Amino acid sequence: QVTLVDSGGGLVQAVGSLLLSCATSGRTFANYAMGWFRQAPGKEREFVVAITRSGGVTYYAVYVKGRFTISRDNAKNTVYLQMNSLKPEDTAVYYCAADPVLTPTLPLDGVDYWGKGTLVTVSS
Repeated sequence: QVTLVDSGGGLVQAVGSLLLSCATSGRTFANYAMGWFRQAPGKEREFVVAITRSGGVTYYAVYVKGRFTISRDNAKNTVYLQMNSLKPEDTAVYYCAADPVLTPTLPLDGVDYWGKGTLVTVSS
């Protein structure tokens, strides 16, 4: 079992920045690829970004490439999402996720572990 605790959401103005964190516990953190998904009101959950177990490869949704950066610190069992140049359409609940082979093509029901979500609200 892996427990994910995501945090860092809040209210920011457009073009502002936020840093999300996801602290993990349970099984060995380095054995899991990590990612972030988001779900806006009335919409389905969608992929945002992912990082491989070693941190050597990252994947970004086209919506956020160039603005968001994912990173991980395996020594601290923590993954981060630095969000810059935020837009109102980025408003959503952001969920941390862990899976042995998490990539953008992994179905949502294939993700092994989820955080409870942290709300990001971007005002215009």
